[in-house]
Amino acid sequence: MSRQDSKSTPYYPKSSKTTYEISAPFSEIMGEQFDAGQFGTFAASRRSTRDFLPTPVPDEVIEEIIAAGLTSPSWSNTRPFVVAVAKGEVRDRLSAEFLSRFELVKSGQGEGIIGKIKALIRRKGLPTSNWLVIKKYHKDLLPRSRRIGKELFTHMGIDRGDKDARDDFWARNYEFFGAPVELFLFTHKSLGKFAASDAGLFMQNLMLSAHSNGLGTCAQGSVAVWEDAVRKEFVISRNYSLLCGICVGFPSDSDVNKFEANRISPSEIILPEKSMANR
Repeated sequence: MSRQDSKSTPYYPKSSKTTYEISAPFSEIMGEQFDAGQFGTFAASRRSTRDFLPTPVPDEVIEEIIAAGLTSPSWSNTRPFVVAVAKGEVRDRLSAEFLSRFELVKSGQGEGIIGKIKALIRRKGLPTSNWLVIKKYHKDLLPRSRRIGKELFTHMGIDRGDKDARDDFWARNYEFFGAPVELFLFTHKSLGKFAASDAGLFMQNLMLSAHSNGLGTCAQGSVAVWEDAVRKEFVISRNYSLLCGICVGFPSDSDVNKFEANRISPSEIILPEKSMANR
């Protein structure tokens, strides 16, 4: 069957006119209006949002962006992930619980957030999941992490030595940066890194769809350390584990949303052939 002949039934989210043609060629869907260069511009215009308006996001829009996420490729089409949508009172309870646990972290001794979390572990309030979140980055990755940290704090006028200001900024993670919706993404334990790969593909499509709807998003590893809190609010199989959270909402005009993280060059990740490396 040719690509032109390969079609599937469109998915129609409830109360939404948006349709998703899974297999049709993109030129058929967009017609002559689409310029391939526009996609790169659009994708590059997506940035992490770290301050949101309290404006509610309609349920049909949340369903629409999740549907867009599900157009991503998947390992044998298994879709080894599930999503908990926290809003309203559930969202507020989770935020309050995370903030109370973070207050315990702040009372710990140590240098910076990582030191404080490690100090907390020695006492009480153990993270219930994802210990990698508190692990120091490998030396291969540390320069990029340090760069964005330095540039973000400089943008916000936060001095490296101002621990209170740094703690307050980190605590905004547990307020979900004011977003009215927090998505918690769980992956199936049986597929390990392949489930995480599928979840990442899903997340990117979801976040681009949100962007196209005028919404902001921010992927959060910081909320992954207390999986038990999320489990208290949702029915979640033990076969799944928490990967991360995603804030969703309408961006505010806050200066933090004007921050633009460095985008590395493709040359930094494209591996050389051995024959070329030996020259």
